[in-house]
Amino acid sequence: MADETADNEAPGVRKQRAPGRWDGVEVMQYKQADTAPFRAVTRQLLFADPQLACEWRYFEVDEGGYSTLERHAHVHAVMIHRGRGQCLVGDTISDVSAGDLVFIPPMSWHQFRANAGDCLGFLCVVNAARDRPQLPGPDDLAALRTNAAVAAFIRTGQG
Repeated sequence: MADETADNEAPGVRKQRAPGRWDGVEVMQYKQADTAPFRAVTRQLLFADPQLACEWRYFEVDEGGYSTLERHAHVHAVMIHRGRGQCLVGDTISDVSAGDLVFIPPMSWHQFRANAGDCLGFLCVVNAARDRPQLPGPDDLAALRTNAAVAAFIRTGQG
């Protein structure tokens, strides 16, 4: 019988039992629904051992869903694991699919959406110690909406 490590990260392999689902990994709510607007997103914490100094997470956006439009001082390194969709990084909207890599620089507005008839699953690496996300205020939204493509893309839960 294998022992747990001192940091509670179980050694060995966690089998993927279905697309985007692994043994021993809890599927959680993406965020508190009353703290930030999003739709149909789940979150899984794959690895968070303090020796890594980072967290490796998996998010899944169901059809019609979107992640929170946000920015923060920390960077994200993202790999699309399954499905197809689009992402906004700064003022650029890109189509993404399995295998694509997305780098999100500090203080860049970003949001992910799944295509109709599909889900979008992505792996994300972030620093374990990081700042809290910032939501756009009225001035930020006005600035984002000066770009017609961005205005049509973003979802904020605010009309």
